[in-house]
Amino acid sequence: MNPFTFYNPVKLVFGENALDKLPRELSAYGDRVLVVYGGGSIKQNGVYEAVIAKLQEANKAIFELANVEPNPRLATAKKGIALCQQENIDFILAVGGGSVIDCAKLIAAGVYYEGDAWDIVLRKVRVKEALPFGTVLTIAATGSEMNAGSVITNGETNEKRSWGSAVTFPKVSFLNPAFTTSVPRDHTVYGIVDMMSHILEQYFHNASNTLITDAMAEGVLQTIIQTAPALVDDLHNVQLRETILLAGTIGLNGFLAMGSQGDWATHDIEHAVSAVYDIPHAGGLAILQPHWMRQAVPQQPERFAGLAERVFGVTREGKSVEEVAYEGIDRLSAFWQSLGAPSKLNDYNIDDRQFDYIVAHAMAEETLGNFKLLEAEDVKQILVNAQ
Repeated sequence: MNPFTFYNPVKLVFGENALDKLPRELSAYGDRVLVVYGGGSIKQNGVYEAVIAKLQEANKAIFELANVEPNPRLATAKKGIALCQQENIDFILAVGGGSVIDCAKLIAAGVYYEGDAWDIVLRKVRVKEALPFGTVLTIAATGSEMNAGSVITNGETNEKRSWGSAVTFPKVSFLNPAFTTSVPRDHTVYGIVDMMSHILEQYFHNASNTLITDAMAEGVLQTIIQTAPALVDDLHNVQLRETILLAGTIGLNGFLAMGSQGDWATHDIEHAVSAVYDIPHAGGLAILQPHWMRQAVPQQPERFAGLAERVFGVTREGKSVEEVAYEGIDRLSAFWQSLGAPSKLNDYNIDDRQFDYIVAHAMAEETLGNFKLLEAEDVKQILVNAQ
């Protein structure tokens, strides 16, 4: 494995009564709290009422920023930044899923920056401080509740970028599995795809002797595969929700990346696609990742074959290493489809008219990928194959 330094300062409060600890956990911060949330589902499932009650119990002055988009927009984050500055907000509480939390991270970072917040996303400036913030998670998916990363869409330029900073870790995250039981089937499936994709992005790296993190990644994947079919047929099962909720957190809190650098090309390509078409992020991943994997098999066929054998139960007898690898990828794609995830770009009525723009967007950095470095023609072929 590569030398590494691990850092994750997030306090995770997990369980049925997690929110009961909110007043005590927020006592270390100021009294003016901005609650950030999405389209209003938290007002229908009781989460909003529960959060507000705990904030009132803590004697906090409450301000709100609603209607954060599923692919959070720069413009919305700017509204939050202005609100924090105008109202002298002391603490931000993001109540929702990854999109809400990602938006809150840019708000927190942008409060102390005098320029355009998009500079932060483009990494033109180094963020040195951020307003403290916490999360109340309502969907298992992105792991944003325990990492510093964020993805923001600029609606004016049709760009979608990922960024992060050492100062944009949440101070505390409250995870009650019961808060996720009202998530509908399609979004539950998207969350499952997203967390599995995060694990796979980290699994494919060029470091050696990563037996510990390999076993951890494979074990989490196996558990998701065992749990997901039962969950999508029993959405209100709290125990199943509990398992998937923790899997999403472990999937992207840094544990699986110790000593290695994952690939992340699939995410970059999907960001370019959804910047143009505004499709669900995990829907795009379900379509694109198997095609990236098939293209990357020649890079290290044994790595793909090992995954196929240990996670997807592919037998090696009478098969070449490459055949085992491709069969594992086919089983991954079939598993996602069995849950209800899309399998081709045409499922979203996406044709090839914007492919050149998408390729250029995905290749905005000098290189794309780490496990396998992609050229523009490689990205174009993945899109063509995904039709």
